[in-house]
Amino acid sequence: MDIYRVVVGVDGSAESIRALRWAAREVAARGGALSVVAAWNWDGPSLAKPPLGVNPGQVRAHTEGLLAAALDGVREAVPTVSVTAEAIQGYAPSVLVAAAKDADLLVLGSHGYGRLHHAVLGSVSEYCVRHATCPVVVIPTTMVETSGKPAGLATAG
Repeated sequence: MDIYRVVVGVDGSAESIRALRWAAREVAARGGALSVVAAWNWDGPSLAKPPLGVNPGQVRAHTEGLLAAALDGVREAVPTVSVTAEAIQGYAPSVLVAAAKDADLLVLGSHGYGRLHHAVLGSVSEYCVRHATCPVVVIPTTMVETSGKPAGLATAG
């Protein structure tokens, strides 16, 4: 029997931390494994945005630091969940879709930035919804955590 596997994208933002917490609770409820992915890129768009004037090693280290900080709280909150984490170089949407290729679910937080047609989903979320081979859950910026349930979800698969 295959293990239920959830991939979640993290960039250190409050939205991605909410998505990580939601994904961890989902894995805890169903059993399985959680894969946490942070993308970094030396030139071009990236999930992790380090200060200007740094080299590729510093960009990777910055991303790994964001990833470690995000994981600390989740491992404490849901210690029974099997968690792996990886900082992967590349364009964030492509990295996330590739990481979720064999997953049962891809979970993302939505920043909601961008032009009008990105009003509901951010550009990374929109790309993943269109290209992922598994269902995608996008945790909106208006998520209410006190109930343990999102205020709304956009899914595709």
